[in-house]
Amino acid sequence: MATNIKNVFVPGPISPSFIANSIAKHQSKTTIGAHDIFLGQVRADDIEGKTVSAIEYTAYEPMANQKFHEIREATFQKFDLTCMHIYHSLGKVAVGEICLFVFVSSPHRKEVFEAMHHVVEEIKKEVPVFGKELFGDDSYQWKVNT
Repeated sequence: MATNIKNVFVPGPISPSFIANSIAKHQSKTTIGAHDIFLGQVRADDIEGKTVSAIEYTAYEPMANQKFHEIREATFQKFDLTCMHIYHSLGKVAVGEICLFVFVSSPHRKEVFEAMHHVVEEIKKEVPVFGKELFGDDSYQWKVNT
């Protein structure tokens, strides 16, 4: 296993100030011509008459971080990117809060759009992160990615 595997997990929701700070840090990288940002937000889904109030995320972190790393490396091989950042929540994230933040940068816009679509689809398909949908009545069910 490579030693440069980053921990993508953050406790709780990803704050707007964290996202803004990430964007601001890239102003000094003058070879970048385009960024694309994906923000996954917890929805108030209605399931069998009950409304989701939050999702509690869990993961086997070493395996999940390894999978995030593999997706990241494969995406850099496939697309001309300058940089990529991925952050995923662990723990409870309320409806309306951000649980996934993916940020890709490249000299050109076409690359960021295509790379972003690829990365988000791979994350949803491959990474073992589990969401427990919590309802207002203290019941829950495990979320199924679609």
